[in-house]
Amino acid sequence: MNNYSQSVEHPTSIKMQFFRYRHTLSILLLLVLAGCTSHDNPQELKEKTARATEEVKRDAKAVAAGIREGWSRDKPLDVNAATKEQLLSLPGVTSPQADRIIAARPYAKTNELLTRRIIPKSEYDKIADLVTIKR
Repeated sequence: MNNYSQSVEHPTSIKMQFFRYRHTLSILLLLVLAGCTSHDNPQELKEKTARATEEVKRDAKAVAAGIREGWSRDKPLDVNAATKEQLLSLPGVTSPQADRIIAARPYAKTNELLTRRIIPKSEYDKIADLVTIKR
């Protein structure tokens, strides 16, 4: 790698840093706004706080899901440990195929998906580079 590529931050990294601190910023903003409004009664303040907290939780869950998705895109999926949802995220894998993959575990090599007739070759060719077996 040249020096230029080492000094430039990946756009995904920048987004993840923003999302990592988003909930903290939301809470701080809420606290500032709560401190600036003296005419609200305590019940209204509790309701606003509850709504804001719920929004922060929802955002945090979305961020976590995005990080998991990004993480799994960068690394091959372990066929022996993957959930059904993760298997379904692979191109061309159907629900019955994911069930068969899970039922036939454990695997020693990824090509056992073919040799044990879990999925057809046309489907295996689509996911061969996306799956692995961890030992």
